Amino acid sequence: MRQVVLDTETTGLEPELGHRVIEIGCVEIIGRRITDRKFHTYINPERDVDEGAVEVHGLTRERLETEPKFADVVEAFVDFIRGAEVIIHNAPFDVGFLEHEFALLTSSPGCMVDLCEVVDSLTLARRRHPGQRNSLDALCRRYGIDNSQRELHGALLDAEILAEVYLVMTGGQTDLSLDAETSPSRADEQAIVMRLPADRPQLRVLRANDEELARHEQLLDVMAKHGGVVPLWRAIGSVAES
Repeated sequence: MRQVVLDTETTGLEPELGHRVIEIGCVEIIGRRITDRKFHTYINPERDVDEGAVEVHGLTRERLETEPKFADVVEAFVDFIRGAEVIIHNAPFDVGFLEHEFALLTSSPGCMVDLCEVVDSLTLARRRHPGQRNSLDALCRRYGIDNSQRELHGALLDAEILAEVYLVMTGGQTDLSLDAETSPSRADEQAIVMRLPADRPQLRVLRANDEELARHEQLLDVMAKHGGVVPLWRAIGSVAES
C-alpha cells in the first residue's frame, strides 16, 4: 500500500479570507517503510503573510517572491498524491487550503477525495489517547520521537516527523529509512524462506553445564521462598517428568 504523509504551511488560518498555501511537504511510505521519495516546494502566495503565521514558520512575503506559483507546481503535486492514502494531521485544515488553491486554477484537478484517500492522524490520535494532548509535539514526546530540530514549523520537516509518529502509533515498523525499491514485500520474504535448502545444517544447541544448572536451581529456590508459589520453570519441569 502506498501512503503519503502531507503537511502545508500557509499565510494565515482562513482560506475564506484569501489566505494561501506557501509550502507543501510530502513523504512517501510503502509497505510501512519510509522511502527516499519526497515532494517539497515553497510557493509564492502573491499576498502578505500574517505576522502570527510568520512567527510559526518564519516565511515572509519577501522570502517567497521568487518561488513558483501554485499553478506552476500543482501538476507535480497531484501526480505525487494521486491514488495514495494521504495522512494529514488535522486534515480539514490542509485539505481546505489545498481545495481553495484548486478552485483558483483555470482548470481544477477536482477535490482531494477525487485524487486520494485522506486519513486524519489527529482524529486517530484522539481515539487512541482520549482526553490527552495530541498535537504533533505532544505525540513526539509520548512516542519518544526526536523533534529537536523543530524550532519552527516546516512542511517537509513536519511531514517527516508525522510519518515516524504515524508508524509508531499504528503498530510500529522495522525501519524508518529503507528505500521502497530495495525493501522486500511480504511475498518476497515468504519466497526467501521457501528457497532455504532442505539439507541445511542443524542449529547448534548449547546445553547448560552442571554448575549452571545448580545455580538455576538456587535461583528457583529463592523465587519460591519470596514468591510463595512454585516457580513456572520448576512447574514445567515437574509436568515434563510426569
